Amino acid sequence: MCGIFGYWDRERRALSADALAAMARSLVHRGPDDEGIHHDAARGVAVGNRRLSIIDLAHGHQPFVSDDGRIAIVQNGEIFNYVELAAELRAQGVRLDTQSDTEVLLRLYEREGLAFVHRLNGMFAIAIADAREDALLLVRDRIGVKPLYVAQQGARTLFASEIKALLQALPARPEVDLEAIHHYLTFNYIPAPWTAWQGIQHLMPGCWMKFTRSGVEQGRWWDLAAQQQREHDFGAWSEEFLAILDDATRIRLRADVPWGAFLSGGVDSSTIVALMARHVQQPVRTFCIGFADPRFDESACAAQAAQRFGCEHTSEVAELNMLDRWPQVLYHLDQPHGDASFLPTLRVSELAARHVKVVLTGDGGDELFAGYEKYAEYFARPDAFTLPDAAFQRSYFDAISLFTPEAKSALYRPEVARRLQDVDSFDAAARPWFEQAAHFDRVNQALYLDMQLLLSGNNLVKPDRMGMAVSIEARTPFLDWRMMEFAFRAPGATKLSADGDKKHWYKRAVTPLIGEDLAYRRKQMFTVPVGEWFRKESHPWLRQVLGASALVQELFAPAEVERMLAQHRDASANYTRELRALAALALWDAQR
Repeated sequence: MCGIFGYWDRERRALSADALAAMARSLVHRGPDDEGIHHDAARGVAVGNRRLSIIDLAHGHQPFVSDDGRIAIVQNGEIFNYVELAAELRAQGVRLDTQSDTEVLLRLYEREGLAFVHRLNGMFAIAIADAREDALLLVRDRIGVKPLYVAQQGARTLFASEIKALLQALPARPEVDLEAIHHYLTFNYIPAPWTAWQGIQHLMPGCWMKFTRSGVEQGRWWDLAAQQQREHDFGAWSEEFLAILDDATRIRLRADVPWGAFLSGGVDSSTIVALMARHVQQPVRTFCIGFADPRFDESACAAQAAQRFGCEHTSEVAELNMLDRWPQVLYHLDQPHGDASFLPTLRVSELAARHVKVVLTGDGGDELFAGYEKYAEYFARPDAFTLPDAAFQRSYFDAISLFTPEAKSALYRPEVARRLQDVDSFDAAARPWFEQAAHFDRVNQALYLDMQLLLSGNNLVKPDRMGMAVSIEARTPFLDWRMMEFAFRAPGATKLSADGDKKHWYKRAVTPLIGEDLAYRRKQMFTVPVGEWFRKESHPWLRQVLGASALVQELFAPAEVERMLAQHRDASANYTRELRALAALALWDAQR
């Protein structure tokens, strides 16, 4: 786990050493243990790395450079099947000088070129400076567990794991991307490839970019929609599900540093911890935070799960009102995010970081197997399965949107509404994914959309940025590529039953492993009651934050903002999510 950065200049102009050093400094939290830069100033290219040492602590320094000095490679992430890949290379006579997974990447690339990426089971963002082809290659993992941002500036391209590193090397701060903010108000996060900054894009998951003297090539190397649904019986489904998840968990225990797991006592984290306990001799270290308010406290369920699996469990009661931590969260996000669960995620990451450098999490289980209440609610509609395809797609999109197009139009100042009147978030960000998933049943179409948008745009940002804020690595067994492909070969009815039972077959499959109480425990969202604070003790704070933001004043009609504030305060309406999004935008604006 690391932060990577660098540049490519088509006209061979060297970026200054000071700029590269500034990019590196801005990513120290992602890699506090080591720094390395390969800079070929004559060719106008550099790849750099800030390292969080996890595997081969003594010899894993990046960049790794080929014997002839012509290829330099850095990565952010981990290749979990590097042991098997290294054994295969050695059997073919390839010399490996270290136990590092990054050296394995170098040797595979030397032999296979870009095709090597299909062999990888991991989470990664990779940059390769290749003097043989006079090119820079960027590659992002299948579902976007690891971030990778790109800034185009004339003939020069900058890349980095976080936007803040790009800003260190740009001559001036970019302008806000108004279309990206428009999509933010729809999704509560900014979906890739947009970012909040003009001229900065997020490389799409499962994609690559290649920069040469003649221009830019890009493509997609993995496509989840390539799966074809087939009928299963429960016995065969359960056996394959447990076998894949067990092996995905096993290989994610590979580390030369202390590791543990986040444990809430929900079905996802409990399943992962149960599988971890199968593969180790010592007790699994588990971490949980609780709250004094029982509506948001999962600590008793986590303790129950920890006792069942013989864990060494660490739990703390945290302060409930964490709004004072919000600016810190947004600093690490680099963009507005309206999701309040980033706050407790930072808090539990801080707890874990006192003891371990790696944690396994249950992220991805809800999106793969229909774990959110919104799926049961939507598909309980009488017309959910009978609407024409186009009507279904728009209907589901509207059901998950934060602000509808009409609400956004009312919120904007008139001149802003006119500038954005032809921008439709559905057409721009959702319709293409629905078209790719048209061969899936409707439950899987909805899940596919969330895999491509919600997961990579928000839910994977959370463990990555909040973990990296305190220099720990989060690993996600559910997002092993084998599990993702398996999940989308299974019909939606295996996930959401006709009576609305979420994670339908999944819960049946893990009941012998974790017990019925944990398997069928009612899902509790990992969040804090921001809406109540906005109505009561934090209402003056909210008004101050919104009023102090130049961007909020520039974009939004004061009367509409006031209406939402007043109606939320007097409880005649609930604008928790909308006001939370506006507050995050204002707090981000204060930092840019």
